[in-house]
Amino acid sequence: MVSILVLNGPNLNLLGTRQPGIYGATTLPQIEESCRETARTLGISVAFAQSNHEGTLIDAIHAARGVHDGIVFNAGAYTHSSIALMDAVSSVGLPMIELHLSNVHAREPFRHVSYLSGVALGVICGFGPAGYGLALQALAGHLRDAG
Repeated sequence: MVSILVLNGPNLNLLGTRQPGIYGATTLPQIEESCRETARTLGISVAFAQSNHEGTLIDAIHAARGVHDGIVFNAGAYTHSSIALMDAVSSVGLPMIELHLSNVHAREPFRHVSYLSGVALGVICGFGPAGYGLALQALAGHLRDAG
């Protein structure tokens, strides 16, 4: 069975209370439950991890090799600053979809730069929590087609 790691970076543990005007009122546990439902309909397995620490995220990416077939990654603010996360994704050779709840291109200029986009299979942004389901569908389809 295809297995996908859904990895969330800094401050995403505060979803539901953190700037709801930007990020919405849905909590991370609610997003995870929605992802489980999507995974069931797709016939795939899904696992979750969240950390506010860059090194812990790197460790999770490294640990995904040989366990998961791909990664859906909302790296939060690390998207715009972490060459180390980019290198980790490149190093494990797993397809990764970069994900953002908000449309980062309609926000501050520093959010327009992503170190992860260049190593991502694709980028989904601006669809709020629904983006997670879209990312799972896209990655599962890619993995199925890559066979």
